[in-house]
Amino acid sequence: MIKKLKNIFVCSECGFESVKWNGICPSCGQGNTMNEEIKEVSHSNKVKTINKISPPEHLASIDISNEIRYKTNVEEFDRIFGGGIVKGSLVLIGGAPGIGKSTILLQMCNFLNNNLKIFYISGEESKKQIKLRASRLNIKNQNLYIITSTDIESIAAEIKSSKPDIVIIDSIQTMNHQELNSLPGSIVQVRECTNILLKTAKSSEIPILIISHVNKDGAIAGPKVLEHIVDVVSYFEGDDQTSYRILRAVKNRYGSTNEIGVFQMTNDGLEEVKNPSLMLLSGRPIGVSGICIACIMEGSRPLFTEVQGLVSSTNFGNPRRMSTGFDYNRLCLILAVLEKRAGYFFSNMDCYVNIVGGLKLNEPSADLSVALSLISALKNSPLQNDTVAIGEIGLAGEIRPVSNLEMRISEADKLGFNHVIVPYYNLKSIENINKYKIKITGVKNIREAFLSGCT
Repeated sequence: MIKKLKNIFVCSECGFESVKWNGICPSCGQGNTMNEEIKEVSHSNKVKTINKISPPEHLASIDISNEIRYKTNVEEFDRIFGGGIVKGSLVLIGGAPGIGKSTILLQMCNFLNNNLKIFYISGEESKKQIKLRASRLNIKNQNLYIITSTDIESIAAEIKSSKPDIVIIDSIQTMNHQELNSLPGSIVQVRECTNILLKTAKSSEIPILIISHVNKDGAIAGPKVLEHIVDVVSYFEGDDQTSYRILRAVKNRYGSTNEIGVFQMTNDGLEEVKNPSLMLLSGRPIGVSGICIACIMEGSRPLFTEVQGLVSSTNFGNPRRMSTGFDYNRLCLILAVLEKRAGYFFSNMDCYVNIVGGLKLNEPSADLSVALSLISALKNSPLQNDTVAIGEIGLAGEIRPVSNLEMRISEADKLGFNHVIVPYYNLKSIENINKYKIKITGVKNIREAFLSGCT
């Protein structure tokens, strides 16, 4: 076998390789990301052997009765993972540094079955540092083993020989493949190390949980470079100014991708929030204009949150629009509909929308609550305190139907709300409207919705 060195240029964002330098990467279009690296090229005269694969098996004959899901005994975690961690799966948990990824996984070890052998492999901390953090979090699992290493091949060999039940890698950016000349954390290192962990998880049927830090653009080690490799991708989201954290699944081969888990950061670590609606609605002002309650669906769970709107006269030619937790373009569309179709004029007003609690409203059913909060702020007329507004706004000013309406109404009834405003054409889909104690009002347009919310 003959080996020789070759200079290549590798994009730090997407991993594209080129024999010459480019100012803009031909693959991802990012500028000034091509870095020079030295690659070893091997030439061999040996005849290539073809590895045998397992024979084809009929789908009906495949036995899944022995499928194992490891319950974490944390309801918010199990919901994200589709009922538990699947045996042989590769799970990626991403988030900004310091958001609580290492804390929540170390705490998870305390809730798992004590008979499970767990490997916590860290490339960022020493064993004593992990012990100090485990003591602070009151971790008492007797089958938790700590490994501090960054050599991915040695780690894979140890996993195959020791055969633990669950493996945690903290973090993938610190792992290093010695045959690659690039630095740890580079796109090539991260991708190749993840591939090795994937082969280890599938061949040994050991679930591996990988922690990964996001880059400045919010992507995991580059633009989606790891999402196609792993089985489950979840993001740990949160605001530095609040103590609440949201674990959101964006890819899940074994469950729904619409589920979220809500946690609260305390002095003893992260604690699950079993009823996030009460958390998001706590402390809301009473009798203040510009306040409306929205209900969105996160997977199978209805979530209620407070929408705040503020309207003030502008001193400049172009009024300002700003939104936190709500899509800016959607806000501009709603304002245009309110002016053109409903007769509420915001052209000389600064408009601000804020979603309390750091939640992001991406569902169209939140349109009506945003519109009512803006109209309430414009008219300085408070809405009813216990009113929930649900509905999508069309360009003609109509209130369009939404999905899962009965689940939303039932949850609003349980939380003690007295009035819910829904699309008129959704009423016929409710089987028995009299079974709810809450008052249900169907509206066809925005003006009807505001009048029913004020009275």
